[in-house]
Amino acid sequence: MKTPILTLPDNAPPSFHMLAKPTGAICNLDCAYCFFLDKEVFYEGSKFRMSDDTLEEYIRQLIEAHQVDDVTIAWQGGEPTIMGLDFYRRAMALVEKYRRPGMRFLHTMQTNGTLLNQEWAAFLKEHDFLMGISMDGPRELHDVYRVDKGGGPTFDKVLRGIRLLQENDIEYNVLTTVNSVNADYPLEVYRFLRDEVGTTWMQFIPVVERINEDGLTLRQEGDHVSDRSVRPEQFGRFLSTIFDEWITHDVGRVYVQTIEAALRNWLGMSSSGMCVFNQTCGTGLAIEHNGDVYSCDHFVEPAYLLGNIHNKHMIELVASPEQLQFGQDKYDRLPQYCLDCDVRFACQGECPKNRFILTPDGEPGLNYLCAGFQYFFRHADFGMKIMSELYRRRREIREVMPIYRRAFADVGRNDPCPCNSGRKFKQCHGREHQARHVGLPTLRSQSRSELTANVS
Repeated sequence: MKTPILTLPDNAPPSFHMLAKPTGAICNLDCAYCFFLDKEVFYEGSKFRMSDDTLEEYIRQLIEAHQVDDVTIAWQGGEPTIMGLDFYRRAMALVEKYRRPGMRFLHTMQTNGTLLNQEWAAFLKEHDFLMGISMDGPRELHDVYRVDKGGGPTFDKVLRGIRLLQENDIEYNVLTTVNSVNADYPLEVYRFLRDEVGTTWMQFIPVVERINEDGLTLRQEGDHVSDRSVRPEQFGRFLSTIFDEWITHDVGRVYVQTIEAALRNWLGMSSSGMCVFNQTCGTGLAIEHNGDVYSCDHFVEPAYLLGNIHNKHMIELVASPEQLQFGQDKYDRLPQYCLDCDVRFACQGECPKNRFILTPDGEPGLNYLCAGFQYFFRHADFGMKIMSELYRRRREIREVMPIYRRAFADVGRNDPCPCNSGRKFKQCHGREHQARHVGLPTLRSQSRSELTANVS
């Protein structure tokens, strides 16, 4: 066993988030848009299972590296449940072995939920896990891209996993990837998750697949995206429609991560709670099954490999000049178009992985989703200001609901929008009020084996 380092680097952050991938890119599903499954080519010949030695080094160093009492231990994949329960029982024992007095641990896991059973539920409940379950909406939308290795549907298995968590009172949230298909059905997705699944915490993550020169999506390279990728304006309308539904009916009982983060930025808080909407990043890293540490979960590729915890202590990698520069570049590389933007305080350029198009004046580094985020944040501004004022007055933020409903009641389509945008209601908030679908489409499931079409 290595001797623990005695002195932390001067620039070491007091805490950070390390996302562990004990199975690497290996998964029991074959979701068409998954950005991680192809990463197995970086580890040819690997068994893709974290060894006991690597597990112990990971837990020990993670605890040693934290200067605060609260530590998050996060598992993802691939599919982390493939490792089996005994692996995580060993992890819990190691936490007890290396914890310092007064330390508190938050155990989290992102899973597709298909392998969960009652034995898993008992373990997760015992250790108070926070679970993330991936679901893309109703069956007709979920099964388009979230398929098994044979190209078959997974909706029923995922829903069964969610019901298991609910029945055992295990805290969970739902992560929905927003793609070119389900993005056209924001109300159907949101209402399904709220009313039929019964979740009270939702994450909406945009699918942006960059096409490399060889036609693959292995690296964060290329300025074209796949046909599965959500379109910028489409994503903006998706978020705006959900925002209107939420702020009208669900404030205080349903939590939408993007909305929560936006409100924090409207309030001028020190952190949005989401790395993509903070001014800088760099404290959300990823560790592979063999101990390799990368700058970010979205940058698991050779150019962003910081080192291996078997050769250098984790905190030295977290506080390395390369990683500090990676995080600072989120701000330093913003084009002037972003610096001058009226909603930059809310967006902060979003994730660097999506900054691959040109600004209107030809400067590189603009976020592919820029038009969508501008649409959403400008649309949400009216409601965000009301909620911010309620918060500052120490009032219940849920009081925004009747205020918001009254503001848009009995407004004619051609009347000025009450949000003071200067546009007609039908061209502003009225557009989202009128965005309603009847029924869901009949769609064919698509696997990763199908050819990816390019769009400009």
